[in-house]
Amino acid sequence: MALDASAFVTELDSHRRYLLRVARLQLRDPDLAEDVVQDTMLAALKARDGYSGASTVKTWVTGILKHKIVDAIRARQRAPVALTELDEDADIDEFDGLFKANGAWADKPAEWGDPEASLSRQQFFEVLEMCLDNLPPKTARVFVMREVMELATEEVCKELAITPNNLWVILYRARMALRLCLEKSWFKGPAAA
Repeated sequence: MALDASAFVTELDSHRRYLLRVARLQLRDPDLAEDVVQDTMLAALKARDGYSGASTVKTWVTGILKHKIVDAIRARQRAPVALTELDEDADIDEFDGLFKANGAWADKPAEWGDPEASLSRQQFFEVLEMCLDNLPPKTARVFVMREVMELATEEVCKELAITPNNLWVILYRARMALRLCLEKSWFKGPAAA
């Protein structure tokens, strides 16, 4: 599905705010985030003829952004984030109530129905994005770096100056918080009806 040049530019521009929010979350530097988004938009414009329409423009340009962010993370030489700041997000004690003493769920997670069907619905992604926005910023950053951008554990740990164990604790916390939020806002909420 080839879009004409004007429609393509309009479509790209409609996703700029989303791209900037993702870049700011990951890079924690508004100026660098702006530069990366600008580079992404330019790369998308240059590669317009390569857009096959197999995915949405938003998905396609997000893939380009992902690579630009990874490049920026790898190229950037800056002071590491203090470990104590990330430790504040890594307190998993609040999730103890979800489990019995033997490690089993205290309350079995809600039935999620057909996850494939949910993933195909745009509303699900809006709820997921809202749930990510509600995570503590550092927790969301770690989750997106590892699970969305698919950076290797070593890369995430090096960028954030954390240990692999701390990374897995933060990811655990993020997954549990996302699970609770999705259950409340999607699977048990009005969207489930």
